Amino acid sequence: MNKNDLTYCLQTATSLLRRHPKRITGTLAALLLGTGVTAFGVAPLAPDAADLPVRQILETVQSLPTEVQTEALGSFQFKLFRNETTRSTDTADVLLRRLNIDDAAAAAFLRSDANGRLTLMGRPGKSVTVEATDRNQLLKLTVRWATDDEEKFTRLVVERAADNSFSSRVETAAYTSSTQLAGGTIRTSLFAATDDAGIPDAVAVQIAEIFSGDIDFHRALRKGDRFSVVYETLEADGEAMRTGRVLSTEFVNGGKKLQAMWFREPAAGQGAGRGGYYTLDGQSLRRAYLASPMEFSRVSSGFKMRFHPILQTWRAHLGVDYAAPTGTSVRSVGDGIVEFAGVQNGFGNVVFVKHRNNHTTVYAHLSRIGVQRGQSVSQGQHIGAVGSTGWATGPHLHFEFRVNGMHQDPMNIAKQSETIPLSAAAQPLFRQLAGNVRQQLQAAADMTQVRAE
Repeated sequence: MNKNDLTYCLQTATSLLRRHPKRITGTLAALLLGTGVTAFGVAPLAPDAADLPVRQILETVQSLPTEVQTEALGSFQFKLFRNETTRSTDTADVLLRRLNIDDAAAAAFLRSDANGRLTLMGRPGKSVTVEATDRNQLLKLTVRWATDDEEKFTRLVVERAADNSFSSRVETAAYTSSTQLAGGTIRTSLFAATDDAGIPDAVAVQIAEIFSGDIDFHRALRKGDRFSVVYETLEADGEAMRTGRVLSTEFVNGGKKLQAMWFREPAAGQGAGRGGYYTLDGQSLRRAYLASPMEFSRVSSGFKMRFHPILQTWRAHLGVDYAAPTGTSVRSVGDGIVEFAGVQNGFGNVVFVKHRNNHTTVYAHLSRIGVQRGQSVSQGQHIGAVGSTGWATGPHLHFEFRVNGMHQDPMNIAKQSETIPLSAAAQPLFRQLAGNVRQQLQAAADMTQVRAE
């Protein structure tokens, strides 16, 4: 077939397809279907499996070394971990028994070892962790407790060696810090509200201290007042050991919102390294005088006329009385020099501190005095302890504030004292941190609202 013939055939087929599309399409489908049916019909069947040849193969199988595994399982020991806290009535045997440790050698070591005896010495409430065998034999005992160092805790470790002898060591380690958000609503008192919210008392004390210049927590709290707080928890080996610093807090008292955050001046700025609490717009909450010579306590008698319990007559009460147990620490409300420290008439054991601007503070009825005449003291420094010496019917602190020899209401003086400003160099960093603090306080407030609902 030449080229012209092929061209003619294609043209003819195209013409027929255009004129009779349905007929030609049906014919092609029938041809294809028929071909498929034919292919199906002629497909050969598979051979019967019964006719296939069968071959048998035998091989020697070696047994697995189960003896080694059995011996390993037989010598395997579980390690058990238990936690407890020490009690005032604990002995080495009692503590180990409560930890379900049945190990006479370990108890004897704790009784005889100088480091081991630290477990039971001092205040109760130390955190104890033991690692033991499945037969309740002691492998390792770890005791952790807080000290006066706010950055480190003490750890006692007692370990059993391969020859069943014991050794001990005492270490110090740094706390790790985590941040907690919380809040509450006042119904009766600040401490009741923090207890309801599961907030440590140390945090409540700090909140009262921070806002003491603006809120009288003894008399000005109202039902429905609310607060939010962000604070540190200091952990020892993953366990909460003590409460750290309040980082920021908000208090709404009678509809008035107060906010504060902790801020430390940069090392290169004015007042390098000095830390304190500030409002979120940069105003210092640290004043020249603290509002109270003790941490948050109950005012039993204010600056007013009163019926004197000993003299049995009405007379002016020229100070403030703070009811507190004997031995409660008393602090100086401001920087100054001890003008007098000793016994004086009805004051009993008393300390006079001279401040600038002819200001003098008086701390009376002390059980003991912790400073000497002429000694310089700083704000918040311990100067004595609450007692009932002199003309006192019970343990309390009588506190006075004198200006040029004239008695003044200590609470008013504290509120009116000047604040210590934030340096200009620190303000850019402060504003940046204050933005984060606002978000944290809002998160704490939202969480408290959700819990209340």
